[in-house]
Amino acid sequence: MSAGDDPRRVHFQSPEYLVDRLDAIAELFDTDRTDLLVEAIREYIEETADSETFQELVATKYYDEQLEFETVKQLVGAETAQRLRLLKADLDEEPLDLAAPDDIDIYDGDATAVDTAADDDQ
Repeated sequence: MSAGDDPRRVHFQSPEYLVDRLDAIAELFDTDRTDLLVEAIREYIEETADSETFQELVATKYYDEQLEFETVKQLVGAETAQRLRLLKADLDEEPLDLAAPDDIDIYDGDATAVDTAADDDQ
């Protein structure tokens, strides 16, 4: 068990009927309430983190500098967080000022010249 896996005691309140149902399920599976809660939380977090809506929200808040990189990493995982970091760096940079290549005919000879001066007169 790594340091991040060490149990931490948490306290929360829940409606009594949920606790009663949880206890009944725990008894049925011959386990305890804590194991069921931890598994339910783990499944919820995995489902949420995998959802497109959640990932878009994390990306938007990260790009708007409302989330730090380490938080993003906790929310969506290291690989996705690194991808978002690279995309953010690209978004933050000035666009490259590249001239169009003059040795390639991208229009395959079907280019049409447009007189922009006539448009300016209107």
